[in-house]
Amino acid sequence: MAVAVATGARAGAAKPWYKVLYLQVLIAILLGVLVGWLWPGLATNDWIKALGDGFIKLIKMVIAPIIFCTVVSGISHIQDARKVGRVGVKALVYFEVVSSFALILGLLVGNLIPVGHGLAAKPDAAAVATYVKQAEAQKSVDFVLNIIPDSVVGALARGDILQVLLFAILFGFALMALGERGHRLREIIDDTAHAVFGVIAIVMKAAPLGAFGAMAYTIGKFGPAALGNLVGLIAVFYMTAALFVFGVLGLISRFIGFSIFKFIAYIKDELLIVLGTSSSESALPQLMEKLERLGCSKPVVGLVVPTGYSFNLDGTNIYMTLATLFIAQALGVELSFGQQLTILVIAMLTSKGASGVTGAGFITLAATLTVVNPALVPGMAIVFSVDKFMSEVRALTNITGNGIATVFVSWWEGELDHVKLHARLNQEIDPSDLETAVTTG
Repeated sequence: MAVAVATGARAGAAKPWYKVLYLQVLIAILLGVLVGWLWPGLATNDWIKALGDGFIKLIKMVIAPIIFCTVVSGISHIQDARKVGRVGVKALVYFEVVSSFALILGLLVGNLIPVGHGLAAKPDAAAVATYVKQAEAQKSVDFVLNIIPDSVVGALARGDILQVLLFAILFGFALMALGERGHRLREIIDDTAHAVFGVIAIVMKAAPLGAFGAMAYTIGKFGPAALGNLVGLIAVFYMTAALFVFGVLGLISRFIGFSIFKFIAYIKDELLIVLGTSSSESALPQLMEKLERLGCSKPVVGLVVPTGYSFNLDGTNIYMTLATLFIAQALGVELSFGQQLTILVIAMLTSKGASGVTGAGFITLAATLTVVNPALVPGMAIVFSVDKFMSEVRALTNITGNGIATVFVSWWEGELDHVKLHARLNQEIDPSDLETAVTTG
């Protein structure tokens, strides 16, 4: 390990600044903002939009095989089948507890800072009709049944995370039961995972182009003035998300024995990619690889990260409670204490159907408002114009929360390599360096 770390450190130190991925993405985002602001006609061109959409599609292309290979490999190498269930239960307990903190924090801030009062806005029901229709179609029983794929090939082709996860868990258990007879197949799956991570390393070279295209199109379409339409809501949401990350997640990190600031610095590449694309899924494969190199056990990473993308959406939870209160305040609808408690319960359920895809938070907001008070649904149009500028922070909070969740469950399971954890967080190692990944893999 010492040799691997030293090699990675030397490689990272020797790399010119303009070849560092996170700097490339950051420059691309800034250029995207400038192009969208100064040349909106060019920025809203279909080919510019295609840069961002194309990059997300490239990432989604490898998500299903990465989840399948990682989960199958992790489970099949475990001798005790009960361990998988134990890790799953611990992850779900963590998800529910931390998600509750996110929801409560959103309600508290929304009541303490009622930025929606006195807002002169006329809701346009037609603008959000599509989201409301999708929300009405979401039922708890449908969500549960949708976890079971009609066919394995279909689940892999669509890239449905939960369906692929279910089949991977079953396949992993079956491979575990084969014992020595499954040794060759386990090696093939492990090698396939390494090959797919190699594909990701190639795809990530296009990350700056994807971030540029997505950001330029967003600013060009909505205009920088859109940021000022509901600046109060945006500012409060950003502040609440920061309180959650550096407060709640910071305390969890400190309890385990590391700094949340160092962890964020470690995953800065992934955070900037998410910032540019507004989709936390765009960084999922690379996050899984980096968490393994951080000292988290492979089975925990394989189970917690994919599951967290549906069950641990802290940013979405904060958004739903804040946005619900904001809409109620803007429309002059008083929500009783009982109704606000209902928001907690309903939001906890509706958020489980969301994923890392852009716009999922807005759909779950519609589902929450429909149950809490149907009179609030037309008010979604009030936040519609600036939802795009909040989706980035939702995604950033979600991916950070899932990273901390994985480290915590690894620690809880007694499988967190503290030496590797501190070596990675305290030393200047370029996580995007392919040589480091190969040496430590």
